[in-house]
Amino acid sequence: MQAYYAESAERLGRVYESISFESVHEALLDLLPDAPARALDVGAGTGRDAAALAERGFSVDAVEPVAELRRVAARLHADAGVTWREGELPDLRSVRGPYDVVLLSAVWMHLPPEERPVAMRRLAGLLAPGGTLLITLRRGEPPADRRMFDIPPEEVAGHGAEAGLTLLRIVDEGADRLGREAVRWNSVALRRKQG
Repeated sequence: MQAYYAESAERLGRVYESISFESVHEALLDLLPDAPARALDVGAGTGRDAAALAERGFSVDAVEPVAELRRVAARLHADAGVTWREGELPDLRSVRGPYDVVLLSAVWMHLPPEERPVAMRRLAGLLAPGGTLLITLRRGEPPADRRMFDIPPEEVAGHGAEAGLTLLRIVDEGADRLGREAVRWNSVALRRKQG
């Protein structure tokens, strides 16, 4: 799977950066904490979301397993003040919480079933009390050129509940913003209890 993203890093940089953070995450923006806050962008790709969070006044760690994507992100967002780190789910060894918000945009659907509960526990453990986990899910038939799964938001909410997180919202985002007819999106927002 990483080979696809490594070989496509420059092209993906153009594609991903053509859509704004606000457009992609419109249904979740009201759940972001007030700045200053600490944010983690998991599977940060070309850095669009991490840079937008930094621009909002957050201290941002961005984790991305693909070196080529990290290089594109660091180049495109050199002045963003983001800390770029290598790492991937389910372990995320390169980061230490607590974070006020953790974002996974188009990442969860790459995890095989056996890794999802482990990854959710790790994410829950990175959240500060009252912290929010925001996950976007690509829905529809997975592409043949990389490992991907069509994961219903209810499954994500169930793993969140098992990890001690409370469901805030499931959103049907609808059509793909890149115009792919067979792709639609869901978002799931979860919160760690206070104290």
